[in-house]
Amino acid sequence: MIALISDIHGNLAALRSVLDRIDAMGITRIVCLGDTAGYYCEINECCDLLRSRGIYSLLGNHDRYVAFDETCPRSNSANVCIEYQRAVITDENKQWLRTLESQGSFDGLNIVHGGWNDPVDEYVMPSEAYFSRREGTAFASGHTHVPCIWKGTGRTYCNPGSVGQPRDGDARASFALWNGMDFSLERVEYDICRTQDAMRAAGFEPYFYENLSIGARIGGKIDRLAMDRSNA
Repeated sequence: MIALISDIHGNLAALRSVLDRIDAMGITRIVCLGDTAGYYCEINECCDLLRSRGIYSLLGNHDRYVAFDETCPRSNSANVCIEYQRAVITDENKQWLRTLESQGSFDGLNIVHGGWNDPVDEYVMPSEAYFSRREGTAFASGHTHVPCIWKGTGRTYCNPGSVGQPRDGDARASFALWNGMDFSLERVEYDICRTQDAMRAAGFEPYFYENLSIGARIGGKIDRLAMDRSNA
């Protein structure tokens, strides 16, 4: 059994709650599909926790922004958070982010952060047309912050959703399990107020963290995933 986590985004309280649940389930193999960095202020604590546990992690787009001094082309709000993280991240954690790979494979499971056209920054909307062109039968990626399981002809795909910033209207942290044949989705309550208090103490306005209470993007938008369900 493998636990799939993604899009932690510096939210330490959420990460701890998810790892506690995974540990309670007796699962020892954990894979992070990227974006340990971005949005919330406890970037070093999150990196340290993943590193101390030896959790295999992929490079996400926010990881790349922080590690390689890039900016997000889509969001000024994201860039404010990225600038903060670049100012506080330790040299060791920045170097660790720089070593992360953009895609990988575990037990026949093909993993990326974004998608298979752009492993770091593609938003996958699963469909027969998309996955019929891919080698393999099982796939997982993050990036959208919206959990889903899609089954097509001889292929299955999962997005575990986001640990640190769910966007589907459910404020609970999200992760997924892979047993070598099938995926399942899990949700975990965490201390949202703790993360919001940490953001406030770091000097952020409520705009940057009030969205956590409703499971939405910064600014309050809730996302839905359009996908081909003809073979679901």
